[in-house]
Amino acid sequence: MKTTPQGRFHPLFVAMGFALALGATGAHASSNNQWQDQAKDAWIDGKAETMLLVNTNLNNFDIDTDVEQGVVILTGQVDTELDKSLASGLVEKIDGVSGVKNELTVSQQASQAADLGQTVVDTKIAASLKTSLLLDPDISGTNIEVSVDDGVATLSGEVKSDAARDLAILMAENAQDVERVVDKLEITGNA
Repeated sequence: MKTTPQGRFHPLFVAMGFALALGATGAHASSNNQWQDQAKDAWIDGKAETMLLVNTNLNNFDIDTDVEQGVVILTGQVDTELDKSLASGLVEKIDGVSGVKNELTVSQQASQAADLGQTVVDTKIAASLKTSLLLDPDISGTNIEVSVDDGVATLSGEVKSDAARDLAILMAENAQDVERVVDKLEITGNA
């Protein structure tokens, strides 16, 4: 290094040395922050995996987690939309999670099975309700059509009075698994 006549370092070289030292410290701090962020993401990932594993309603082996800057990314497959929502809800409560990106897919077979199950329930409701209407002496159930879709029972056709209509609707509302009743009955007086 070049020194001044008095044996001291030139001020330009001293300033350059400080700048280099500060730059190195800044780079070290930057890599240190990156390491801390990666450690935090790994901690969140482990916590998310554990949270999903201990929940008995989910099959954790079909769910993969990844964490990027505090955002948990869920991938894989679940049986129902409810399972998909449950997985998001569980991991978003973990300390340090800034968001959840839910890319889980719902098993098509499970969805089809659920649709088939609802169809069976709807058919059972319709048959049971139609039988009840036919057997009730105050209602002429032969002129009443019953259809059920997703738990919603629709009554259509003819009844002989307001009282018969009200009784048919009440029977439908009280039938097991009926969520709502749609009244399309007409009062003819001669049903």
